Amino acid sequence: MSVTTSVLCFTAQGLAFVSLPFYFQDVIGVSAVATGLLMTPWPATSALMAPFAGRLADRYPAGILGSIGLAIVGVGFVLLAVLPAHPGTGDILWRIAVCGGGMGLFQQPNARAIVMAAPRERSGGAGAIQGSARLLGQSIGAAMVALVFGVSLGGRGALTALVLAACFAAVATVVSLTRQFDFVRAGRPEHEPSVTEPADAPGPAA
Repeated sequence: MSVTTSVLCFTAQGLAFVSLPFYFQDVIGVSAVATGLLMTPWPATSALMAPFAGRLADRYPAGILGSIGLAIVGVGFVLLAVLPAHPGTGDILWRIAVCGGGMGLFQQPNARAIVMAAPRERSGGAGAIQGSARLLGQSIGAAMVALVFGVSLGGRGALTALVLAACFAAVATVVSLTRQFDFVRAGRPEHEPSVTEPADAPGPAA
């Protein structure tokens, strides 16, 4: 479920990342340099949130933290989609920061869950799966933006893509939350001994 959540999340991110520059330049009318600066709060807040999210991941389940982060991301996408016709710089920056903060809260606990779900000798493979899920989601998101821009009329492709991104974030929130239910949990508890391990030898008689 962690991998599925990751694919859905990065699909939403790909939809937003590719469509927002078109929205800023074609709809709002800012320059390419200003567009880059407007996107800056996303990685900045995501990086600032990462250490905080990592500490929380040691105390709370990834399903709950991931759901909260994804819900924040989805709210950020909706806020961007309903921007006024002539937004100020501050109107855009704080909405982008909301998206970045939500992504930062989601990524660290989810990455930890993926790696911890694998045996220690296969942790490298788990990391590769994590990277593949990220790349797959971003590629799907970029492809969907191209499709949306191809079929949308009246220059509303970017707004449509943001709405789709919010929908993917909502689905990812639900999928992440299902990790808390018994019917989707897999694997043994962390400290449960393996059935193949020999039992401890009895101690000497008193």
